[in-house]
Amino acid sequence: MAQEPDPDPLVGALADDKLLEPEARNLPAAVGRPEALPPTRWRRPIVAGGVVMTAATLLGGIALILLGVVEAFSNGADVLDGVLVALGFLLAGTHWGWVHVAELTAKSVAEREGHEVVARRDQWLLSIDPYARDEVITDVDESGSIVIVRERFTPVPNGPDRFTFVRQEIVREVYSEDEPSATVAERAEHLRREAAEATAAARERYLAAADARETAQLLDADERERLATRRANARALSEQINSHLQAPPLDE
Repeated sequence: MAQEPDPDPLVGALADDKLLEPEARNLPAAVGRPEALPPTRWRRPIVAGGVVMTAATLLGGIALILLGVVEAFSNGADVLDGVLVALGFLLAGTHWGWVHVAELTAKSVAEREGHEVVARRDQWLLSIDPYARDEVITDVDESGSIVIVRERFTPVPNGPDRFTFVRQEIVREVYSEDEPSATVAERAEHLRREAAEATAAARERYLAAADARETAQLLDADERERLATRRANARALSEQINSHLQAPPLDE
């Protein structure tokens, strides 16, 4: 059995934005999938523009390289020829960047047009707490045997105050087609109960750690407030004493 992860380091962490991507893997089925962004009519022309810019920069870069080489051989190499060749390599080497620019631009436009969907997607991310989830799936392999797999999706840090999931196979059992179906179904149900219990235990550990963190923060806030009050009182008393010391002495 895999070692239980310590929930303390991830208390308060948020699910990483990459879990919103359609191709996101290692996402527990229990948390569902985010709502897809609505298609935008601008996506096709934006992507087409990116393709055009990709081709233009590649061909333009090659043309500049050839022009610089030809000029160098014809009239002798000089600084301008070197600049043309360097600029050509720069354009040719970075031409794929326009594809990524087009994709990011199309995504940004889709997010602006579907701001309500974006808000729901953000809320979905906020609803995912960083504790391990165990799940059981069944499948059929190439030989026709039934495969039962228990998986664990463990939250791991992914940048400051962010987390994602990694998948780990805990149990894998293969049953031939000759195995009684009742036996296979009973075993699958047993593994599902174990997975549910493990998930519930991980959730309880996380909630306990989150509650302890919140309690500690409240105590720290109360202590800081009491310290600030004591300092304010001490400062007022100090100013009062200083004002008396600076006052002229009373006449006898």
